[in-house]
Amino acid sequence: MKKQPMYVFHALYLSRRPAVAFVIVGLFWGCFAAYVPQIKAGLDVSDATFGLLLLCNALGLVSSMVVAPRLDSVLGARGLQFSSVAFALSFLMLGFATDAVSFGVAMVVVGAASGLTDVLMNARVSELEQQHRQPLMNANHGMFSVGYAVAAISSGLAREARIAPESAFVAVAGLIFILMIFLYMPPRDAAPGAATGGRYPLKPIIVCGLIVLVAFMIEASVETWSALHIERSLQGRAAEGAMGPAMLGLTMALGRFSGQAVSQIFSETKVIIAATLVAMAGAVLAALAPAPLWAYIGFGILGLGISVIGPLGLALVGQKVPDHLRTEAISRVAVLGFAGFFLAPTLMGFVSEIYGLRIAFLGVAGLALAAIPLTLLLRRI
Repeated sequence: MKKQPMYVFHALYLSRRPAVAFVIVGLFWGCFAAYVPQIKAGLDVSDATFGLLLLCNALGLVSSMVVAPRLDSVLGARGLQFSSVAFALSFLMLGFATDAVSFGVAMVVVGAASGLTDVLMNARVSELEQQHRQPLMNANHGMFSVGYAVAAISSGLAREARIAPESAFVAVAGLIFILMIFLYMPPRDAAPGAATGGRYPLKPIIVCGLIVLVAFMIEASVETWSALHIERSLQGRAAEGAMGPAMLGLTMALGRFSGQAVSQIFSETKVIIAATLVAMAGAVLAALAPAPLWAYIGFGILGLGISVIGPLGLALVGQKVPDHLRTEAISRVAVLGFAGFFLAPTLMGFVSEIYGLRIAFLGVAGLALAAIPLTLLLRRI
């Protein structure tokens, strides 16, 4: 796909319907991240057990991987509306979970709804990129970050006002139901005469998938554990803790919107390598922070770096495969990357249980390093 100058607002106009879905996903996870300390305290479980409960998402993810293509073809234009309704209902289940078992069951449903929505919205953006011959992925992922940051800040203030998680989750679910109205979007038909058979080019799908996996694992680690790090390691208050994931969301939005311009000047692989180094520096600073302010700066730097890696990984696989395979290839990479949102919080829980959250976030910096050899390998494909 030939690169063309692209303004963020124009990109969002072209992809305005799937962009709403990105906002919905951001609202969900931003609210959830801000309430993690309170949810964990209410469940009265250890870090390792809480990490295992978060892993229940993976069961839902597997189911969404199986049914997403079929549901997409069956539901057609209402696919994103269906997945968003499921998302809102799963949030209600999560809000009223009272013990570890009910929370684990709710997380399975969350995983299925979130995974299905993620696959469908990335597929729709990919189709629009092919239709308009313009990059749109960074701008849409930026809308996720905007939704995430707004929800995290609002939820932090709600916690300070002693608003219970179930009340906040009901409010967000109601907002999702309203936004769902704007998600009617027919899938784009394949071009006449386009090939539909053949084997997928596995190398670019696997390598790009691993790059996206690393990016999403880092993002999920900060989303889920940054509030706890600030409140427990640095003795911050509830609102101060909520500013950890909020700072990540704000800087990721800034990074992704500016990534629209940066990717026009430098190659995607160069941007990924530079962004990886920035993310590593931010993770180290957040891990060693002596006070919440320094943790905010660290998470902000990390957010700027990690923001563009996932979207560029999705865009790169679209360039590495034939046109008629682009949508499904991006969907497969998105599903592989989405697994990072389940693996990372669980691994962080185990590391934190043994070594503490400071060492866990230093591990995040080490994880970021893996993106560099993967990117260099991608250049050879």
